[in-house]
Amino acid sequence: MHSDGAGEGWSIVRPARHTGAPALAGVRMAGYRCPEAGGLDMQVFPQPFLTVVLGIEGPPLSVERDRGRARGVDRRAVSSLAAGPVPGPTRVRGASFACVELRLSPVAAYSVLDAAPVDLHSAVAGLEDLWGGHGRRLSEQLAGAGTWQERFALIETFLAGRSVRGPAADAEVVACWSHIVARRGRVRIGELAAATGWSRKRLWSRFTAQLGLTPKRAAMLVRFHCAARRIAAGADAAQTALACGYVDQSHLHRDVRAFTGGTPSALARTVSSLDPDADGGRTE
Repeated sequence: MHSDGAGEGWSIVRPARHTGAPALAGVRMAGYRCPEAGGLDMQVFPQPFLTVVLGIEGPPLSVERDRGRARGVDRRAVSSLAAGPVPGPTRVRGASFACVELRLSPVAAYSVLDAAPVDLHSAVAGLEDLWGGHGRRLSEQLAGAGTWQERFALIETFLAGRSVRGPAADAEVVACWSHIVARRGRVRIGELAAATGWSRKRLWSRFTAQLGLTPKRAAMLVRFHCAARRIAAGADAAQTALACGYVDQSHLHRDVRAFTGGTPSALARTVSSLDPDADGGRTE
């Protein structure tokens, strides 16, 4: 998730290399603690993965989702939430709290979630929509754990168990997703289909059914994510367009507007990343 108003003093913790639990490919996690003097005011931007926030302590988060001029704003208080890859205009606000954030690739999400991928593509859902009573029990276990590493181990064990029992994406779909990520979205769908031996129509159908995104949309999201990270780091739009595989700066502007409703300069003003993969986190 990306924040445009997080207070100072955030604590970010990554899992140690070995937590004692089975690891699952396509899953990243980090623990966050916001101090009492801080606070959260987070705008959720499109990203090429599903984000799950598991609340551990503190008051509920306030989620505000703009459903359009005719339908108004949907507001609700939740202790945990899941945001699809393209969740629409959404803000998350809260006071002091602690949580574990999971980032599930579409391939991993397909094997561990109860909900169909396409149903979560543009949604901001509650934990019960993902795992029902099992999710509630996981939250209770996390709240009772004494350390971050115990929490990470609980989550990894939970996800590994669901992955064993859940469906597996087609090898061809997994290979196409991996290629899209490796190429940072700079792919041709026809070439992806040719590499699998499938028709373009079959690839489109199977990929969308299992990952909740069309191959083209997936490539756009991966490329946009690359651009958003560079913009957040201070790169200008022209450099970003070149580095992330856009035809030109206008192409970048069109994608940013399509995903955020704004411009690259507006994105640069609002986005600062609380990123578990960036420097600054720690392991315990």
